[in-house]
Parts: sequence; C-alpha cells; structure tokens
Amino acid sequence: MSSKKNKYDHISLAEELVKYGCSLGADETEISIIECDEFNIEVRLGEIENLLESGSRHIGIRVIKDKKTAFATSSDFSKQTLRGLMKNCVKRAELANPDKYNGLPYGLEKPTANSTGLDIFDPSIASMPLNKKIHLAKKTESIALKDKRITNSFGSSFETKTIQNTLVNSSGFAETYDESVCSLGLGLQAGEPDAKVEGYWSCSRRHLKDLEFPEDIANKAVSRTVRLINPRKIETQNVPVIFEPLMTSWLMEFLFSCVSAVAVYQGTTFLSNKLGKRIGNKLISVIDDGLISGKLGTCPFDSEGVPTRKTMVIENGILKNFLCNTYAARRLDLISTGNADGTGVGPNNFYLAPGIMSPDDIIAGTDRGLVLVRTIGHGLNPLTGDISRGAFGLWIEKGEIAYPVSEITITGNLGIILNNIEILGNDLEFNHQVIGPTIKIGELTVAGQ
Repeated sequence: MSSKKNKYDHISLAEELVKYGCSLGADETEISIIECDEFNIEVRLGEIENLLESGSRHIGIRVIKDKKTAFATSSDFSKQTLRGLMKNCVKRAELANPDKYNGLPYGLEKPTANSTGLDIFDPSIASMPLNKKIHLAKKTESIALKDKRITNSFGSSFETKTIQNTLVNSSGFAETYDESVCSLGLGLQAGEPDAKVEGYWSCSRRHLKDLEFPEDIANKAVSRTVRLINPRKIETQNVPVIFEPLMTSWLMEFLFSCVSAVAVYQGTTFLSNKLGKRIGNKLISVIDDGLISGKLGTCPFDSEGVPTRKTMVIENGILKNFLCNTYAARRLDLISTGNADGTGVGPNNFYLAPGIMSPDDIIAGTDRGLVLVRTIGHGLNPLTGDISRGAFGLWIEKGEIAYPVSEITITGNLGIILNNIEILGNDLEFNHQVIGPTIKIGELTVAGQ
C-alpha cells in the first residue's frame, strides 16, 4: 500500500493536472487515481493452481466543455504522457455531443468520515506473509476433503486487496482514502457419478481478524454440498418458498437494478413511475447505507466525490428513493444519493432490513414448501419484474426438511414477491455489498415435472 507521502503526491499530481485541463479550455475537470495491491491464490486438491500478486495504478480523466464530455485513462504517470492525454481529452470533448445534464456535482461537502473513522482499512493485510496466505487456502480445502462424502473439489481461494482512492476536481474537491478486503472461499462436489451436486461457501471482510476460520468455511461448504445429495423431482405446484440469505441477496441485486436511477430514466424498470407509491407490504424496508462502520460497501464518498449516506429506498413497503449519481439525478430532477460508480450507479451497503424469527423457526412453521438454496441461468426482466430461473432446493414436509429437489424452475414477479413476503429472518449478515436475511414468500410457482 502507498505511504502517506504518496497520498499527498497523488493529490498534488491530480491538482496540477486539473489546473492544466482548465488552462486548455475545459470548463470542468476531474481526476481519479486508484492504486491497488492485490493477491489471489487458488488451490485445488492440495496443489497451487493459480497465484497472483500484483500492484497496479491508473489515473482517470474526465473533461467537460460546453456540456460535452470526454474520458481518458492511463497507467503511465509521467508528466509528458498525462499532459498529452489531457490535451487530447479536451480536443475530443469539443467533438462530442452536448448534454445539458453533464457536469460535476455542485457544492460538494467535505465527507463526514474518512477510512479511519469508517474502519474500512486493515494495514495487517498488506504485511501478511505469503506462507500464511497459502496455508489458509490449503488448510480450508484439506479440512473439507476429510469428509468422505465429498468426491471432488473445485478449489479453495484466498484473496486480499488494499486500495488507495484519490479524487480531485476543478470545484475544489481533493480527498483520498484507503480500503482493504480479504476473502476465503471453497467449492465442493459430492454425489454419485451420474448425479453430482455442488456447493460452496465464502466469507469476505474488511479485516483479517473478522474473517471466518478455515474450519468454519470448510464445514459450511461441506454441509451446503452434502445436503443436496440424491435429489428428487417434484410436480409443478404453487407453494410457500423460503429464500436462504444468499438467495435473498440475489433477489436484492435484482431489486437494486430496478431502483437504479439510470434504469429509471432509460425506461428499463417496472418501478419507473412508482416513486412515493406502495410496492411491497409493510414488512419491507430496504436501505442503502455507505456509512456503516467496517462493512464491504462502506466508503466516505462515491466516485464523483459526493459523500455517502444512509438512504431509505423502501420504507414499510413505500418506494421512497431511487439511487442516483449526479447525471441521473439531474435527468430525474432529484439529488445524488452518493451512489456514483464510474459512469453508472452502484450499491453501497444495500440490504433488506431483518425481522426477528430464526431460520429454523421459519422452516418449522411451514407445513409444506421449498427452501431455495441455489439458482442458475438468467431469466430476470427488470422492465416487467418477471423472474424465471432454474433452481435447487430442499423440500419441507410438516415443518422439517424432507429431501433435496432439483430440475425445478422458480417463476414469479418481483412486485408480487415484495407484497407476498410473510416473514423476515433475523440472520442478516454483511458478507457482501447487497444482502438480505432469510425470507418466506407466501406462494411462488415451482415448476417441476
């Protein structure tokens, strides 16, 4: 990771380039610098298959002139290269089409927190010895392979990243922050040769000390795999469906794509005209929050320098906000929510608020239905909200898991699902940027044989 001196060097470099761009006739100029140290090891059947250790940096330039925009990037930080890149960028902006919504954010406030206050950087990741990284990956897989029900491994992996983000623009914004992430995961296979089943588990955290132990990763991967051995087929029927947290996260990813302001102004979401209206039952509250200490989606400001915040997206079933970058906000006459991600909109910590019931109690209270554990394929249509995906699950009879099922398809509609969620679990875990707890949906079509 770069030293404190390099942080100031990056800000100075960016400020100089911003001034140079304006001297060439640019109305507005923005410079972003990202420096990343990355490590990734993949182990399969005890042998190292891939090992990557790299350091990279790149600089991004955005120039706006007469409401026309041009972009440029480079990994060469020499003064001659960057000045030449800026000259070309300004010339290309002159040739672009004007758009009245183009422009930097107005009146940027200083972020209320930095990476230290938000607890998103762990310096011990950068100093972690290579042999310890390799050991974590190998140990995780070896523990799982001791279980005789496991017939093969897709491999275990351990990954770390330390990133320094710097943003400077011609409106006077000049800030930098550090972040880190580490991940440990494992994929397994079990079952007979003509009826193989797969499962996996992974954990990602900002700090090494918070990462799940190899034993926990291995045991969860094993249990999630072997529970699917000897699946049965079922008849097509409408039944209650319980989404495990990973499946709720997938549903929330679909919801995020529908509440993105980019999708709204492009007319590619069924929620375009639903702001301020009820789109789910009163149990449903969805939040995007970039300021939760230590979480994977936490950061002090977005890619445009807008401070992140807590945004109520859905409150007790009412759609309260679309998630915006500056351009989309102007198109819709809204304000940026601090969700700029490059030229688009991205999540911070986007989650469905949990309930109070445990997953076991949710299953125990279901006479007959399906626990959804995995989906495959595409089949998501944000314009209509329709869902149709291949799936695997666990069948419930009289409040207990009876047997695994496969060769099924889950069909439904996101709008209907949001209204038919009956129970929210208490098992919300911030293992990704987009998450949710276990949920029970009153009825979905499970298509079988």
